Amino acid sequence: MKKVLVIGCLNMDYSVTASRFPKPGETLLGESVKISAGGKGATQAYTVGKLGGRAAMIGYVGEDFQGQQLIDNLASVGVDVSGVSAYPGEVTGQAFITIDSSSGQNHIVAVGGANARVDRRAVDDHRAMFEEADIILMQHEIPVDTVYYAKELALELGKTVIIDPGPAFPDLREDFFRGVTYAKPNETELAILTGINTDTMEGIEKGAARMLEMGVEHVIVSLGGRGCYVADRSGSRLIEAIPVKAVDTTAAGDSFIAAFALALSAGRSEDEAIAYAQAVASISVTRKGAQASIPEPEELAAKGFVFS
Repeated sequence: MKKVLVIGCLNMDYSVTASRFPKPGETLLGESVKISAGGKGATQAYTVGKLGGRAAMIGYVGEDFQGQQLIDNLASVGVDVSGVSAYPGEVTGQAFITIDSSSGQNHIVAVGGANARVDRRAVDDHRAMFEEADIILMQHEIPVDTVYYAKELALELGKTVIIDPGPAFPDLREDFFRGVTYAKPNETELAILTGINTDTMEGIEKGAARMLEMGVEHVIVSLGGRGCYVADRSGSRLIEAIPVKAVDTTAAGDSFIAAFALALSAGRSEDEAIAYAQAVASISVTRKGAQASIPEPEELAAKGFVFS
């Protein structure tokens, strides 16, 4: 099995569940609160490790107990954490999540902390980890300049590059996505990245086509309960989601793209990787939390997914 290297953020998540989202200026009584390990990058690395893949991570935490907890949590599922360290004088990244209990949808406000310190030097200091990996997986919760720099190094080394562009930013440099093997925006991120309204399926198709023009080889647009729209230069298709009752969608996108990367690392085809990713995400949304919601390998094996 090939190795997946994740460069990204590590957060401690504070999740509050309420009957609905509060209106501006409104105080709303919550139903429950949960503190758990999260961060898009860390959750993706954790998913690969927990599901039996070979995972490594590069990132920073703060000089606090939360940071050590996040490192220990990754190590507990076999993730190589030699590229994760405490940045002097910084606090660990934190995310504050409000979950609508009626729909499972969420609103997230993330505070970067040490994640903002993941710069070009952090990439250079861990070049050996790039050389040892086969798939490089990144997100936008670290500085986008670092994502671009790491992408260029990965392409120079002949690696498969996967970018989950959340949060999305408009007006990125023209060649930001050039050479990226897979990009996985959701429909909101797709609209921000391309400037195209994605409220309709036609808009999603145009947005995906625009990302191909920007240099991405394959685009996977996650559409929540509707599934995902997949496009490359040979064509496009809509793949329906596995119907489930969602209680918390916090880790849906992260578990999907991590499971997709894991399946590719095991030599599976794109369609097989998407099917596996959908199975993992469909389980994760039925549980609360980010890393806490990732299924056990045995649960996927029961569905016929066994990678080695």
